[in-house]
Amino acid sequence: MAIEFQHVTKRFGAVTALEDVSVTFGGDKIYGLLGNNGAGKSTLLNILTGRICPDGGAVTVDGAPVTGDEALGKLFLVGEQNLYPDDMRVKGAFDAAALFYPDFDRARAEDLAEQFGLSVKQKINRLSTGYGSIFRNILGLCVGTPYVLFDEPVLGLDAQHRDLFYRLLLETYAEQPRTIVLSTHLIDEVAQIVEHTVIIRAGRILQDAPTEQLTAGACTISGPAAAVDDYTAGKDVLTARSLGGLKTVCLRGGDGGPLPAGLERTRLGLQEYFISLMEEEDRK
Repeated sequence: MAIEFQHVTKRFGAVTALEDVSVTFGGDKIYGLLGNNGAGKSTLLNILTGRICPDGGAVTVDGAPVTGDEALGKLFLVGEQNLYPDDMRVKGAFDAAALFYPDFDRARAEDLAEQFGLSVKQKINRLSTGYGSIFRNILGLCVGTPYVLFDEPVLGLDAQHRDLFYRLLLETYAEQPRTIVLSTHLIDEVAQIVEHTVIIRAGRILQDAPTEQLTAGACTISGPAAAVDDYTAGKDVLTARSLGGLKTVCLRGGDGGPLPAGLERTRLGLQEYFISLMEEEDRK
């Protein structure tokens, strides 16, 4: 049971937003859909939820095409826009969610609104950018569908509210395991949360692997330039930087084995790996 994109392409005039994308989101796990602004993340999610039609390829949810009510009823997208009537209040949106999504946890939504300091009497169109994100995130946390997609969920949130969102996300996921996709460019904040990472750039999937597997063996080697060059010769170098007589090289598959004297090894985190991968792509 999974969401499947099969050779999906989408163009906007001369711009190719997605190019022959094939990727699967399935199982009870949290995915990170990572990419810079304009990479194609939102286009991918909007095609999945039927807001945009692809120019080629197919998208299915548990084997059913996304054009049908059966598939769409299993999805909930937390996007960057409030698609509600101008005069609707937060309480009215909770009422609507309970009507359209039978598993929506209304009591929890009210509780989360209180935790975030969001008044349910507030008109949705009067919410600030941050509280607009909070409102949409509450819906996503409480909706109860098998697939929940968060597109830049912490837009406009301060550090305290971002931390609260991530904690509540893990809490609700532990209580009800399901497929969650976090689409974001704030990689360091989600690095300890996402179990599987999909990296997209310029409409193409660059990496699609369990997060631990992706960063395993990725490291930096630092030290005198000549010694670094000797050690890394023939290895899979992502990036290299020099300062005076010192050099730092990012490697894939270099996190193991003894190092020559004078060299230091540091394992790459997900954000450092992402940055190195983007720099490698820039050089192509």
